[in-house]
Amino acid sequence: MSAACPACGEPLEDGASFCEACGSQVGAAPTAADVRPEPTDEAPLTVDDLIVSTALGRGAARQHAPRPCVACGGTVGADGWCETCGAKQPKERDHFRETPAPWVAGVCDRGLVHEDNEDAMALSAEPAPGSRAVLVVLDGVSSSVDSDVASLAGARAARDALATGLPQGAGTPEARQAAVARTLADTVAAANAAIVDTTDPDSPHPASATFACAVVEGADLWVATIGDSRVYWVPDDGEPLLVSTDDSGAQLQIDAGVDRETAEHGPHAHTITKWLGVDAPDLVPRTAYVALDRPGWVLACSDGLWNYVSEPIALGDRVSSLVAGGATTPLDLALGLVAFANASGGHDNITATLARVGDTDPTTA
Repeated sequence: MSAACPACGEPLEDGASFCEACGSQVGAAPTAADVRPEPTDEAPLTVDDLIVSTALGRGAARQHAPRPCVACGGTVGADGWCETCGAKQPKERDHFRETPAPWVAGVCDRGLVHEDNEDAMALSAEPAPGSRAVLVVLDGVSSSVDSDVASLAGARAARDALATGLPQGAGTPEARQAAVARTLADTVAAANAAIVDTTDPDSPHPASATFACAVVEGADLWVATIGDSRVYWVPDDGEPLLVSTDDSGAQLQIDAGVDRETAEHGPHAHTITKWLGVDAPDLVPRTAYVALDRPGWVLACSDGLWNYVSEPIALGDRVSSLVAGGATTPLDLALGLVAFANASGGHDNITATLARVGDTDPTTA
C-alpha cells in the first residue's frame, strides 16, 4: 500500500517529497513556514508568560526559557529566531507542543485564520506506557476578552487537580463511578476558579472556555466535558467512538432526532450551551467511561480539529491514514492531525492531544 500524505490523506508517489494534492512537505515535521509565523520585533511571549503578565500587567519584564525550533529542533533565541537553522519561529502561544512521556503528546496551534490562539492544553503522564495520563483541552471563546490567558490557566489547574489517582469508591462499580464523578466535578471547579482569577472583574466580555478532560488509568478511560471540545476513542481494531457529548446547539438538534451531519452544519451548530467562566451557567460536567480493551488512541481535541472529521469513523480513517504514512508516535500523530486541519482551511484554533494505550512500546503502533 502506498504511503498517504499526513496533511490531506491523498496517496503519495514513491519517494515524493511533497504531496501533489495539497503541496505539503512529507516525511518531516512541520516547518516554521507550515505554521505561518508572523514577523514581529517583540520578544516572544511564552506560554508561562501569559498568566504572569496578566497578573503583573502586560508591560512587565519577562524572562525567556529556551524552546525547540519547530523546523529543526534547535534552540530558539530570545529574538524569536532559531540559533541553528535561522528559521523565524511562531510566537510560542501560537504553536506549542507537550510530550510528558513517549506515549502521550499534544499540539496546540493558532490555525490559519484567527489572529490569536485561544485554545490551550495541559498534559501529564507516568513514564510506563499505558499506565496513567491526563489530557486536558480548553477552547477559549473568541468573543470574550483574554480567553487565551484564561484557557491556559484553566487547563493547567485541571491537570494539577488530577495529579493523584482517581478514587476507588467503596468497592462497587456504582460507588466508584459516583466518586470519580465528584472528583471530575471538583476538577472542573478548579479550572473555572483559575479562569475567574485571571479575568478582569470589570470586563464587559469576561473570559470563557469549553472544557474536555480524559484520564487514562490502565484499561480505564474517564472523561469529563463542558461545551463542545471532545474526547474520542480510536482502537486499532474496532469501531471508533465519540466518548463525550457536546453542550451545543447541534447536540440539542441531534437529541431531537436531527442527523449529525445536518445538525453540525446548521446556523446555530456551534452555539455552546455550557462553558467555564465568571458567567458560567452550570459547572456540572458530562462524564463518561470506556473500558480500553485493545490497543488504540485516546484523543482529546478542540472543534478546530473535529470540525473537519466529526464522525468517529471518518476520524478513525484519518488516524489510520496518518499512521500508515509514518505517524507512529503520539507527537507525530498530533502534528499530522493539526497539519490536516490547517490543510482543510485552518478556520479555527486547533488542539490535538493523544495517549497511546495497549502497547508496551508506544513507537510500535
